Amino acid sequence: MEQVPLSAEAFTAGVTAATSAFGDATRRDIYLFAHASDTGVTTAEVASRFGLHPNVARHHLDKLAAGGYLEVQIGRPTNPGAGRPSKRYQVTEKALALEFPVRRDDLLIALLGRALALVPIEAAEAMAEAVGEEYGQSLAASMAPGEGHRSLQAALHAVADALTAHGFASHTETRGAGLAIISEQCPFGGAAVQHPVICAVDRGIVKGMLETLYGDTVPETSESRAGGDDICVTLV
Repeated sequence: MEQVPLSAEAFTAGVTAATSAFGDATRRDIYLFAHASDTGVTTAEVASRFGLHPNVARHHLDKLAAGGYLEVQIGRPTNPGAGRPSKRYQVTEKALALEFPVRRDDLLIALLGRALALVPIEAAEAMAEAVGEEYGQSLAASMAPGEGHRSLQAALHAVADALTAHGFASHTETRGAGLAIISEQCPFGGAAVQHPVICAVDRGIVKGMLETLYGDTVPETSESRAGGDDICVTLV
């Protein structure tokens, strides 16, 4: 099947995602270390292999997991009462190739936009957010099954990494008295401009991921590229 060329926006998003995940030399080495293992690696193994504090090793592993390059497997303790189950990080089936993983099917997105246009705006937005929330919950669960983050800021960083891997080129910022996720790209392209209700999917993903990684929050969209702004801003 002939491949559709990447658009400039998708290319930029792909570069951003790859740079976020592999821009650190130690993180690249950790990925290669995990790639060479058939059974995956633990935080302790990575810390020992690279001379890192366990928290630093966990940060690198979680960032790779947020980008979809590693998946987390929970192992059961060999002895009852031996503490928390160990987490093993294994390389996913997501291939690292010259082709960037951020792609979009314009036909399906156009079909989605047309379908949403037939639904009342309130119902369409609620549906889009619910779909995003469910996806965000499953995405976060695959990153850290059974274990949430200890702070809102740490959870937001994980969400931004995951959004970047999905084509949003996201990062976190302090906005006023709160925190925000800033997205500089949109994988939905012109479809989101024609049907801004699609933006509710992003908000749903943020909400779903934070529910799993941190706790209940009420994300709000304060700026949107679909609405004519230069960036998308989700306040938490």
